[in-house]
Amino acid sequence: MSETKTPEKTTDAKDAPKHAPRPEKTVNTPHQTVIDGQTLTYVATAGTLNLRDPKDADTASIFYVAYTLADVDDPSTRPVTFCFNGGPGSSSVWLQFGALGPRRVDLEDGATAVAPPYRLVDNAEGILDRTDLVFIDPVGTGFSRPQGEKEGKQFQTIDEDADSIVAFVERYLSRHHRWNAPRFLAGESYGTTRAAAIAWKLHQRGVALNGLVLVSLALDFQTFVFEPENDLAHILYLPAYAAVARYHGMAGADAPDLDGWIDEARAFAYDVYAPALLRGRALPAERRAAVAEGLARFTGLDAGEIARRDLRIEYLWFCKSLLGPGRQTIGRLDARYVGPDDDFGHRMARDPSFDAPYGAYAAAANDHLRRALKWEGDDAYVVFSMEVNEGWQWAQKDNLGYPDTATQLAKCLLAAPHLKVIVANGLYDLATPFSAAEYTVDHLDVPAELRTNVQLTYYPAGHMMYFHPPSRAQLRADLTAFYDGAVKKGG
Repeated sequence: MSETKTPEKTTDAKDAPKHAPRPEKTVNTPHQTVIDGQTLTYVATAGTLNLRDPKDADTASIFYVAYTLADVDDPSTRPVTFCFNGGPGSSSVWLQFGALGPRRVDLEDGATAVAPPYRLVDNAEGILDRTDLVFIDPVGTGFSRPQGEKEGKQFQTIDEDADSIVAFVERYLSRHHRWNAPRFLAGESYGTTRAAAIAWKLHQRGVALNGLVLVSLALDFQTFVFEPENDLAHILYLPAYAAVARYHGMAGADAPDLDGWIDEARAFAYDVYAPALLRGRALPAERRAAVAEGLARFTGLDAGEIARRDLRIEYLWFCKSLLGPGRQTIGRLDARYVGPDDDFGHRMARDPSFDAPYGAYAAAANDHLRRALKWEGDDAYVVFSMEVNEGWQWAQKDNLGYPDTATQLAKCLLAAPHLKVIVANGLYDLATPFSAAEYTVDHLDVPAELRTNVQLTYYPAGHMMYFHPPSRAQLRADLTAFYDGAVKKGG
């Protein structure tokens, strides 16, 4: 009787997955830091978690760094915060090594680009004494990559991005036995957009949260995106312009203090500027001239040029024009910073407030991950991906207008009245101005008693207010009080 052999199955190149599967990996290392005069021992975990689809096929490998306080009586009930930055396209290095984590990049206010080597120092203003921290790099950033048949662009929507982080959070809670822990989300800029979307998705899946830390709010994009026919952004930028102009000595010299000056600008924006823009071409010439003079008073710009621009001050023109002729521009992320303007057109060629810290954070993060946290591998750590940023698909289900996750935040507050929210604002931020955050919070569709769950705090700095040492210290004080209240409230 002859023996029949079953031919071995071969994998054709066209049948192979687009992205080779990556096994999960974790590396634990012990460390110490000093916060508020106390020496804290903690474990840093650099690792990946793989996400899977309903057919159990890998879809993404998510890289994270977790900082877990050691010697805790019951680790399962200690607060844990899931943190991410924005962009979209940013890794989590900014919050991790600038604000919340146990180590930070040692830069003097991040204002001047300096050459290597760079230093990481104990972050005395970190919050590890209040909560364990998990810093997440979304797909396409850090070491996080798509897996299997998934393409990176499939994660580059508001909903798919949020879904991937929701899946990560649930797997992390299960893997590390943290389902009974007080839980928080912390996001910055687009990370606040993400946080509100994630919070509502988690609530729908039975994952309750105690609080949200929202740094440089970006929930309702109509409040800060300049497009034709969108007058709202022009109105809401004016108080921030006034603060910046006063900082640079171009306006507000007669104002007794910054708060009073901002109050004046806010009143003018709502009571004079907004009604004028609503009139459009029907606005009488005399009133148009008066409004232009008022705008010039608050911004330091030329009233005639403001009138020629139809009373509308787009932020790039403001940045390039505030200091007058001389090829200098102020920063967008932090308008305190001044740098050369090498573009004579309408665009801002460079943002001095981003250029200065970028190299230091990229180098320090890579060095810390590979040496101190013992993460081995030749993959590039993507601090910021322009491919992700420029390829982002902004459309949302059931929303034909501007991207907006403020509605999800409102739903969370209605469904979970214990939820506490802190919104941190830089007074000199021209990317997500504080007055746009105020408008967003004021227009949340929740009862007045629930709006008191949302606390707004202000700092004399920019988008990343923690670059400014006094603001970083104040942010730490505000966050410790916030966590103490949110855990007590939630418990």
